[in-house]
Amino acid sequence: MDTNARIRVVVAKPGLDGHDRGAKVVARALRDAGMEVIYTGLHQTPEQIVQTAIAEDADGIGLSVLSGAHLTLFQDVLEQLKAQDAADIVVFGGGIIPEEDIQPLQDMGAARIFTPGTTMESIVEWVRENVHTHAA
Repeated sequence: MDTNARIRVVVAKPGLDGHDRGAKVVARALRDAGMEVIYTGLHQTPEQIVQTAIAEDADGIGLSVLSGAHLTLFQDVLEQLKAQDAADIVVFGGGIIPEEDIQPLQDMGAARIFTPGTTMESIVEWVRENVHTHAA
């Protein structure tokens, strides 16, 4: 295994939500921690996010959802990954997600949901411990 390989993460804003400050802060924290980060920008479809992750050989996808459509958007991304034989890409995310929706998101395959107030240090640490490079 290449010990110099860096974790590659796609940070994405699915759906119609137009607020991306939090996603940019997380993307910068991951980048500053030595990871390769691809930020997709606003208004991405689940299909676009998955295609970007595959094209970029990403190890993880971080979704930022503030619109209230998190259950549908996470499910669509996870289904697209399975359909593309890329279910090994770790999906995590955060945003304005009610506590009662966290377990259903994890049950459908989201590895971790971060809630408002989570420190950047804890997100970076979690990604380092749970998202591993595909490099051989």
